[in-house]
Order: sequence, then C-alpha cells, then structure tokens
Amino acid sequence: MHILRTLLGQRTLSLVAIGIMLLMSLPAAQAAETFKMGIVDPQAVLEKSKAGKKALDALKEYVATRQKLLSGDEEELRRTETALKEQTVKLSDTEKKEKETQFRIRVQEFQKRAQEFNQELQGKQKELVDDYMKRISSATKTVAEKAGFSLVVDKGSEQTVKIVIYHKDTIDLTDQVIKEFDRVNSK
Repeated sequence: MHILRTLLGQRTLSLVAIGIMLLMSLPAAQAAETFKMGIVDPQAVLEKSKAGKKALDALKEYVATRQKLLSGDEEELRRTETALKEQTVKLSDTEKKEKETQFRIRVQEFQKRAQEFNQELQGKQKELVDDYMKRISSATKTVAEKAGFSLVVDKGSEQTVKIVIYHKDTIDLTDQVIKEFDRVNSK
C-alpha cells in the first residue's frame, strides 16, 4: 500500500508539475497573441486624404456643372411662363391651349432631366464610395497588420450608423490610415 501511495504521489506530483508548467507557459502564449482593437473613420479618410479630396472635388465640380445646366433650363422655363401669361390675353383659346400644352411638355422634360441627373449623381456617389471603401479597407488592413491589431471597427458618424460610442485616442488609426492611403494612392 505504501508503494501504491508513493506511485500515485509521484504521478500526482508529475501531473501537478506538468500543469504548473502549462499554466506558466500559458500567459506567455497569451502575451504573444494579445488582442488589440482599433477604430477608423472611413469618412475622415475620404475627406482628408489627398486622393479622397481630389475625388470629392471632381464630384463637386461635376455636380456644379450639371446644376448650372439645370438652373439655366429652369430660368428659361420661368421666362417662358411669364411670357405665356402676358400673351394669354392676346391669344385665342386654341392658341392658348396649344402654348400651355407645349409649356407642360417642356416642364415634364425638365423634371425628367432633373430626375435623371439625381439618379446619375447617386450612381456616381455610390461608385465613388464603393471604390474608396475598397481602397480604405486595404490601407486599414496594412496599418492594422503592421501594428498588430486583431480587429479594426468602423467608427461611424452622425450621418451613418454610429458604431463606436467611446474609444481611447490611442486606438484610433484614422490618421495612420490616411497616411497609408495617400502613400498607396499618390498617383
């Protein structure tokens, strides 16, 4: 019986020693794989990066040009409407109806052009955002991998879904992502 206790004691001691060694090595393994989380504000990257600013400026210029054309068409419609009101007293009923019909057709054409412009603008905005989100994601991945981040979350904004309610400034990678984004997109 004494021998059995000694064998069990040695085995228990061996198991305890192995367990202690495992426990001692566990924090080292965990330290090697620390979980680091960061945040990034993609909207800020788009607005503050050189390539993003350039793209946004090009989009604004496109909108301004199209808006100028629509404003010119709208002003012409107003002049036509004013002239039509002045002429109505001099025109016969048939001429008046014909002019009003022509005017309504022009208004409908204008509304159609404005609607097409808005759809085209939405398409261009979506295309820009999709393209830049891919580029921003790539730059974010590069920064996160270099700094050893396990997870990077979209900060969100007042205009979009706000995901992060609080964060320490030390985990905000936005400025680093802007630098990486500019480095990669400096064409």
